[in-house]
Amino acid sequence: MLRSAMRHQSVFFLVLRRMRMPLILLVTSMAISVLGLTLVPGIGEDGEPRRLGFFEAFYFVSYTATTIGFGEVPYSFSPQQRLWVIITIYLSVVGWTYTLGTLIGLLSDRNLRHAFALERFARAVRHLREPFYLVCGYGETGRLICRALDQMGRRAVVVEIDETRMAEIDLHEHRADIPAVCADAGRPEILRLAGLIHRDCAGVIALTNDDHTNLAIAISARLLATHVPALCRAERREVAANMASFGTRHIINPFERFGETLGLALRTPSAWMLLRWLTGFRYSRHTTDSVPPRGRWIVCGHGRFAAGLIDVMDDEALEITIIDPDPPDEIDHRWVVGDATGEVTLLRAGVREADGIIAGTNSDLDNLSIVVTARELNPALFVIARQNRYANRDLFTVLNAEISVVPSEVIANECLSILATPLFLPFKLAVRAASEPWCAHQLDRLTRLIGEERPDIWGVTIDAAQAEALTRWLAEGREVRIGDLLLAPARRDSALRCAVLYLKRADGEALLVPADDTPLRRGDELLLASAAGCRSELELSMANEHTLTYVLTGEEVAGGRLWQMLGGKRKTLAADRR
Repeated sequence: MLRSAMRHQSVFFLVLRRMRMPLILLVTSMAISVLGLTLVPGIGEDGEPRRLGFFEAFYFVSYTATTIGFGEVPYSFSPQQRLWVIITIYLSVVGWTYTLGTLIGLLSDRNLRHAFALERFARAVRHLREPFYLVCGYGETGRLICRALDQMGRRAVVVEIDETRMAEIDLHEHRADIPAVCADAGRPEILRLAGLIHRDCAGVIALTNDDHTNLAIAISARLLATHVPALCRAERREVAANMASFGTRHIINPFERFGETLGLALRTPSAWMLLRWLTGFRYSRHTTDSVPPRGRWIVCGHGRFAAGLIDVMDDEALEITIIDPDPPDEIDHRWVVGDATGEVTLLRAGVREADGIIAGTNSDLDNLSIVVTARELNPALFVIARQNRYANRDLFTVLNAEISVVPSEVIANECLSILATPLFLPFKLAVRAASEPWCAHQLDRLTRLIGEERPDIWGVTIDAAQAEALTRWLAEGREVRIGDLLLAPARRDSALRCAVLYLKRADGEALLVPADDTPLRRGDELLLASAAGCRSELELSMANEHTLTYVLTGEEVAGGRLWQMLGGKRKTLAADRR
């Protein structure tokens, strides 16, 4: 892989090429010095004329040129030899000085250091022996995803073009080392180095802040590694369409995603609250203050974020007033030209009569100012605030907006839901298409069963690897229903605070919130929601045959074979006594 990616050069030959002239000068000076010592006559200890041999001359020049200086060997030199040694000393000093100076300059050369870094990075990736995800871009979204992957025990490889962001990787505490390189992820040879065609590459996540780079990553993944799934960020619709034409399955536009979410909240509030509760927000059945109202809205800013929300609001026939200093040539809505952070502009837009406001500019400071000013004028406003930088989360937490939209979190949450619980995506799509009464019923049922705090969302496949005992039980032809499996392993007269949200059969059949009497089959994939601690109990029931037997039949089975034998003898003796 390294050879194919750096076909044009290797680090070793790069060094040799840069050191060619210094090495030639050094070797030439050494050769001249050795040759001269063999030709210059000397006088031996017996007073007879004598010349040094090549080995003796090479030995003397070697320790003289390196300034070690053991003296004159094998005998005292003649004046002619000493004169030549003087020439040799200065000649070797010049050669060594030039060589060392060039070497020091070479080691500080940016290109060479980058070549060394690429080679170390490629070696680290080649030595990976477990599944890993290739994360392209280590901005706010990349950091969130790498942290989450690390907490889930999954490896990541990072490619980031910004050196400052690259340096932050070592500052963040991770359980496992993250191989990383500072390079352009849009180049196919860099993706090869990063393990795109590695047998253990589990997926590519393109999160750079440049749509065209993400498009290049998607194309490379599609052409070079067709079996590797790609999750790509795209903030422009034309780029997303281009990605889709190459077969990219997961394209994430944070602005469109939130637009869909807002439309769902306006159209089917219970579906929105259900998904919101499942993805991390506490739910209270005693209040509906968090539901966006239908009425008059003020939208501050008209960029890509606000434009998508305006389209959704138009579909829902809401009354909209837009505040922006640069109106388009064709205006389809009521438009107030000005700075939305100012009280006068907000009053002109009718903030006192509005039901909700969207602070959607690309400046966090402006959005904070808009919300504070608007609430002073109308405390009852429903506030949607765009948070551009995750680093400003403390400010937006204090702001306490009804909804804070963080693009990096939107992307990270969707990526992680796809990676960690693949069934959550079809479940979410099915809930979006469901009716309001059905969603309201499920929301009330699930929160009464599990509690109002965020549940654990996880998936399991009924196979020998994840549910050994249950798989063996089903293979023997015995029936297991969902409701029976969800009984508590400690006391089977009570049920676990756990529910199956989605069931996908091996033949492709899918069931949304299947009933308790639904029979399970080998190969079924389940998406579950559970209260804290219930996951381990259900996993025990599915993995341990004795626990599963008790849960399904009520019969307590001894733990090991010896105890089973003793238990059987005790039952026989008791029967004989009766």
